[in-house]
Amino acid sequence: MSNGTPLGDFLRARREALKPQDVGLPEYGRRRVPGLRREEVALLAGVSSDYYIRLEQGRESSPSPQVLAAVAQALKLDAESADHLNRLCLAPSQRPHDRGETDVSPQLLQLMDGWEHTPAFVLGPALDILAGNSLATALHSGFDAFDNLARNVFVDPVGREFYQEWDRAAHSCVAELRAAYGHDPESARIAELVAELSEESEEFAGIWQLHDVKSKSQEGKHLKHPEVGDLHIAFAAFTVNGAPHQQLVVYQAEPASPTATAFEALRAMATEPKRSEAGPRRT
Repeated sequence: MSNGTPLGDFLRARREALKPQDVGLPEYGRRRVPGLRREEVALLAGVSSDYYIRLEQGRESSPSPQVLAAVAQALKLDAESADHLNRLCLAPSQRPHDRGETDVSPQLLQLMDGWEHTPAFVLGPALDILAGNSLATALHSGFDAFDNLARNVFVDPVGREFYQEWDRAAHSCVAELRAAYGHDPESARIAELVAELSEESEEFAGIWQLHDVKSKSQEGKHLKHPEVGDLHIAFAAFTVNGAPHQQLVVYQAEPASPTATAFEALRAMATEPKRSEAGPRRT
């Protein structure tokens, strides 16, 4: 994913995203690099320039919590980004294991299947769709495959029409992937997906290099299904007990709203018997 270290790449990206005036420093002279200089971050964090350079170059692998807090403050990191910074400094032995498990518990599958009026699906760390109920499948029926949210956003042409606020969806999707990457920088699945999407989408590659970090929020979404039209939904994401690397995502519509009516139409479509496209056979 990079020639540097996960920690160094993150620090460099966040440093380059800041301007001197953002941190109360005077801007003078011609700058050969975007954003703050390493020396300026070191000054703001109260560490030596040599020490901070070692951090970015990956030659300092175990900074103290006090140093990390000072660097986070110097780079104006929010709480999630500061947590991400701390996770990147963990030794492999300190990281959770078995994050690649893709089995969804039978109890959770049964729970989702019982939600006839609510789309629900389970995500893995790389935003793979591990399971979904019939309404979630019907909601995403316009895509070539409902198997990975990031691929739906960036690669499938339907994504541009389905996600009416595409830019927000794209940035949110990549920020969620970054958050998962921070938990497991050695994840083969995340590396595989990032390589695939970076090759197929210049927009993904550009956003990935920003190193923005954000877990799933509970903001509303504006979607557009090719058959039932506009959908204004609320959603929530929950960590799955017993499988903390999985997320249960639930979409909801306001009662008696046009979106609720559209969900009912999707439910009817999902339960209709499929007709053969070949037509009657002639003899």
